[in-house]
This record gives sequence, C-alpha cells and structure tokens, in this order.
Amino acid sequence: MFIPKMFKNENIEEVKAFLEANSFGILINQTDGKLTGTHIPLELDVDAEGNDILLGHIAKANPQWKNFNDKAEVLAIFNGPHAYVSSSWYGHENVPTWNYVAVHVYGKIKIIEGEELLNSLKKLVNKYEQGNSNPISVDKLSDKTMRQVRGIVGFSIKITEIQAAYKLSQNRNDEDYNNVVDKLEKTNNAVSMGLAKEMKSKRE
Repeated sequence: MFIPKMFKNENIEEVKAFLEANSFGILINQTDGKLTGTHIPLELDVDAEGNDILLGHIAKANPQWKNFNDKAEVLAIFNGPHAYVSSSWYGHENVPTWNYVAVHVYGKIKIIEGEELLNSLKKLVNKYEQGNSNPISVDKLSDKTMRQVRGIVGFSIKITEIQAAYKLSQNRNDEDYNNVVDKLEKTNNAVSMGLAKEMKSKRE
C-alpha cells in the first residue's frame, strides 16, 4: 500500500489495538490465477512460538480455500473510520480529500483443523458474546449444531508485514485541523464522527 511518510503509523501496539477493534476484514489471495476476496472476521492472536497471527475461517463451498498453502502470500485489509473532507473547511483555497484509517496485513496462510480450529471458534464467539444478556458458548452448543463446523475451513495467517495508513490531516495547521474535526462532528454521521474522534486523539 502506498503511504506518504507523514501518514504512516509505525506504532505497532496502536495498530494491533486497531486490528482487535476492527477485525472484520477482507482476505485476498490468488485462486486459479484470479484475485479473490472474502469479507470475514480475522482475529489477531499469537501462536505457540509467539508469532503474531490472524485466525479465521471460510465456508468450504468457497473455492478460495483451495489455494491456501504456506508458500503463498495472502493479504488481509482492514478499514477504520473514513470521510470526505471539503476544502471549504480550510482557511485557504485547496482541493478536497478523503481522511481514513486502513491497515494491510501480509502473511503466510495454513489450514487448521481439529482442536486448533475449535479453539479459534471459541475465541471468536466468546469475544463477541461479551456483554450479551444471553451469551452463547461453543462448549454448550449441541452436537447437531456443531456438525455445521464440517462446512467450514479454518486457517491461520503468520503475519510477515503490517502496513498502516492513518491519513488524518497531519499536514494541516491547527486551525484547519480543528475545523475539519468540528465539521466532521457536526455531520451526525457515525463513521464521520468516529473519524473526528480518531483525529482528536492524535492532536490534543
């Protein structure tokens, strides 16, 4: 991903926190000579050797998994808040732009099965059932329901590179920066307001 230096985020702990909070991504690889992408949750984890990994699964009916092997590189894309920024919000003439947070994760993928797959499903469900008034647990699902696991293919991705773009008007002076934040907050759009919150956390 092309990232101008001023927009590159190399704070790995901050980027990992982003991945944990924005785990619904796009997994991309080559499938029969064609690029294929699937929108799925991809959970950040650590393997037995202490390597950062992503865990996920796709439907067995999805042909993308047939090209999963540890020799081929895959790409996972994660998006954060983003919004159009009007140049009318600056104190001088300029062109409009788009502010956003995006992370690209590259790695080597391998299929996981058995207990390893089951543990990844437990972690996924437990994470998103937190706070639910009637949380479910994989351990408590019936054998009949768990037979559906036969219809998925689990995988782990050993992360080899993370690229993080945080384009948040870092190249603007304080007056223009604060005005962009103010205009985004007044949109009453949840995504734009999320971007404003991200910008405020970077220049307080």
